[in-house]
Amino acid sequence: MDNIKFTDGVYQAIKNSKVLSQRCKLNYVGTEQLLYGLLTLPNCEACKCLEKFGVNLKNYSSFLKDTFNRNSTLGDFTPRAKSVISDAEEIADSSHVGFISTEHILLAILQKKDCKATNVLRKMGIDYDGITAELAEKVYNLSRGYKSEEAENVYEDVTAEKSEGLAEDNPLNKFGFDLTKKARDGKLDPVIGRNKEIERIIQSLSRRTKNSPVLIGEPGVGKSAVVEGLAVEIAMGRVPDTLSDKIIFSLNLSGMLAGTKYRGEFEERFQEAIDYVVKQGNIILFIDEIHNIMGAGSTGESNMDLAEMLKPMLARGEIQTIGATTIDEYRKYIEPDSAMERRFQPITVDAPDTESAILILKGLKDKYEAHHNVIITDEAIKSAVNLSDRYITDRNLPDKAIDLIDEAAAKAKLRYRFTPTDVSEKKSQLRSLSNQKDYHVSIGEFDVARQLTEKINKIKDELDEIERKILESRSAKIPSIGEDDVAEVISEWTKIPLTKLSVSESEKLLALEDDLRDRVIGQDSAVIAVSKAIKRARASIKDPNRPIGSFIFVGPTGVGKTELSKAIANVVFGDDNSLIRIDMSEYMDKSSVSKLIGAPPGLVGYDEAGVLSDKVRRKPYSVVLFDEIEKANPEIFNLMLQILDEGRLTDNKGKLINFKNTIIILTSNVGANLASQKPSFGFATEEEEEDDMRDRIYEALKRKFSPEFLNRLDDIIVFKSLSKEDCGKIADILLDKLVKRLAENDIELKIAASAADVVIEDGYDEVYGARPLKRAIQRRIEDLLSEEIISGRISAGDSITVYADNGRINYIKK
Repeated sequence: MDNIKFTDGVYQAIKNSKVLSQRCKLNYVGTEQLLYGLLTLPNCEACKCLEKFGVNLKNYSSFLKDTFNRNSTLGDFTPRAKSVISDAEEIADSSHVGFISTEHILLAILQKKDCKATNVLRKMGIDYDGITAELAEKVYNLSRGYKSEEAENVYEDVTAEKSEGLAEDNPLNKFGFDLTKKARDGKLDPVIGRNKEIERIIQSLSRRTKNSPVLIGEPGVGKSAVVEGLAVEIAMGRVPDTLSDKIIFSLNLSGMLAGTKYRGEFEERFQEAIDYVVKQGNIILFIDEIHNIMGAGSTGESNMDLAEMLKPMLARGEIQTIGATTIDEYRKYIEPDSAMERRFQPITVDAPDTESAILILKGLKDKYEAHHNVIITDEAIKSAVNLSDRYITDRNLPDKAIDLIDEAAAKAKLRYRFTPTDVSEKKSQLRSLSNQKDYHVSIGEFDVARQLTEKINKIKDELDEIERKILESRSAKIPSIGEDDVAEVISEWTKIPLTKLSVSESEKLLALEDDLRDRVIGQDSAVIAVSKAIKRARASIKDPNRPIGSFIFVGPTGVGKTELSKAIANVVFGDDNSLIRIDMSEYMDKSSVSKLIGAPPGLVGYDEAGVLSDKVRRKPYSVVLFDEIEKANPEIFNLMLQILDEGRLTDNKGKLINFKNTIIILTSNVGANLASQKPSFGFATEEEEEDDMRDRIYEALKRKFSPEFLNRLDDIIVFKSLSKEDCGKIADILLDKLVKRLAENDIELKIAASAADVVIEDGYDEVYGARPLKRAIQRRIEDLLSEEIISGRISAGDSITVYADNGRINYIKK
């Protein structure tokens, strides 16, 4: 029996069973994992026999989880698993076939009628006697000389490592690592939802020519993960025979370049590595950022670079590579070299949709839970995908959602693992007492040193007891990551206040109208129109790729157009600073477009970012205010059409600027003079007057702006002139701000009604709106108080009442 060998199928089944145990965090390989390993090999005889009786990998796996013993301390095959292999050897020896195949292993498992694998099969309702008879017949046929498809490659010891992988002293090991070995060792993350891309790579690698694929996709979509998925497929034996013995080696070009001092040293290293790959014949090089080979190693005296060194070998099929790069880098570096381009087979890797991203994160959940020792809820995963998709527009799924979960878990772990104060204090006492003891020992005061030693031992015992209790409490309670934890990280990344994410969307939108009305006085119709448009956008009725809302504010000066823009920034985005203001009077000439998106290549200022593109990239969640839009050059309106219709803009560097999380507001004075004109007939109601004014302003806008521009706006908001009553409410708000500013300097200020009436009377102007009111407060009250404060007649701790007497403002100090 000592000369009996094991087929490749048996070896691969054992390897796959080990991988399963590693992924499930088990310390053993039992009969149930052995049976799983057989089912992962659809071409082996044992798997065919099991499938014939209704057992496949999918339905077996659903029964398998309940059998795992996570408390086991075994670090090897269980006694029953070892007994199965021993029995398989005896079956093969008695059949005189000279090797052990998967049929022998399965028959040995079935003969252990009380092991976990057979218990699972009984639960599945398998015809136990039927499958045993079928296998016995197959084993009998082998003993009569029938050839087994698995017997071509046999190995001495199924529980030892197969003679695979790379030698430890090979020249590649210094500049990368074996992905296939990592997959066999269970050190790679699972790859989910990329079956099509992996299948495309397998097809490309199996071709006769152009059998070196290059993965093209945006950063973070999972190009490297697809290659890792292929390595897992090879390790699990789920690839065609042409790839079954292949090794995928990840080559680090920067590591190869590091430390080279003399010309030609880099090329020598690379050539040595390539010669080894050619000699081995079964290595596939994975080169991430493969565009870096273009020009790498070339000098001023020679055009020879890594790409030129690779071209002949790729053309002759001596080596195979898998590359990965972004779309931009591929176009910039590889496409211009047609000779290099035709040696690669491009495969596009697109970003997954939100549903696929959720599945990917659920597949990675166990890895991150084990690393951080936390529990990640399904709600946290959904929140991470949805919030990152909505608020992080400059990165791609699934990378940004994975980073979000990773940081949320790290934050929870650090918060939970923070060393308590009493532990820190006792460690500090230990250091102090140890220093004192060393000092007393050095001067010969041994009695004092002995007393200090007793204190040190006592504190150590107390510290050990505290740490024991901490460990017990931590093991009893594992931190859980939920939606709030994810929202908190998003808030840190995007500067959106946490409360704005924690409050449900419906609650925020229902309060929107009241919040805006509190800040903008006398423009109820404008507030209602803006609120309705924002609600329509947030209710997912509108195209999600367009801005949240786009409006043009028209009306007299000083009536609240800019104030409403600030209010929207504060209420919707949580901060007045979320307002990006572009004064269109600065963009009146034809070259102004370059200021907004950056100068085109070849012109001065190409390296500088555009005002609009840079601000929106830095603050993608904001109100963008184009003030006095009618003063802009007509060329700028072509940019506006793209922003309003498609919610995006391309800057001078070709980067896409996303406007889908912005609110676009344009202000205009077109028709402003019409707002204060009364209709020609004298007995119109207030509603009829507003309708007439709105119609006249619409006509003025149509004469100034093109139909395609106006048609892309969500709404045209007409602001009416402020009444004296409105100015009174605005005065109350402005005076209240003044009271708060003085309160910060410990001065109590009270404004009498008589003083407020004088300010309103002095500052009210139907034509100029609220701005004269601000100047009246400055002139009448602020100037008076500033003189008194500077002169020292008013100081911190004083209580001041401002009043008016016969139209003259004065104050009383208490």
